[in-house]
Amino acid sequence: MRKVVRLLVTLRATGFEPRACVNAGESWTCQTPGLWLRGDPITTPVTDWSFSNAVPTIKVQTQSPWLLPYSVAAWCATYNGSLYITSYRGRRWTEDIISHPRVRLKIGDQLFEKDMMMVTDPEEKAAVIAAKAKKYPSWKPPKVEAATVFRVMP
Repeated sequence: MRKVVRLLVTLRATGFEPRACVNAGESWTCQTPGLWLRGDPITTPVTDWSFSNAVPTIKVQTQSPWLLPYSVAAWCATYNGSLYITSYRGRRWTEDIISHPRVRLKIGDQLFEKDMMMVTDPEEKAAVIAAKAKKYPSWKPPKVEAATVFRVMP
């Protein structure tokens, strides 16, 4: 038991972040999830997330059902100054956000504690998917009804 506690303390101290997305020939792949994200906490409100357009991959930390954080590297897009992340139902981190919408985002070295909201408006979802397709030209956009889109709340 002590070894497990020691391992968790070490992982908490080091972060054990997910690996970023990489180009694998004709497509991009995001693998190797992590645990805690580390960085410089930002507590000031963000009214325009367009600075994230210069960052190819952000990291998202969710709360898993096992009381440990779960983090992934993800692509993001901005639309009308808001930050969005898209995914599909059934992915572990997507279900974590639906269950516990409070997440930690890492953009560059900055950490943001934010709430996420699932977008249900088809027009907003379509605009976000189009913005993401423009940012990531090699990405194959899904049909609007198949995508799960989250907006970062202010």
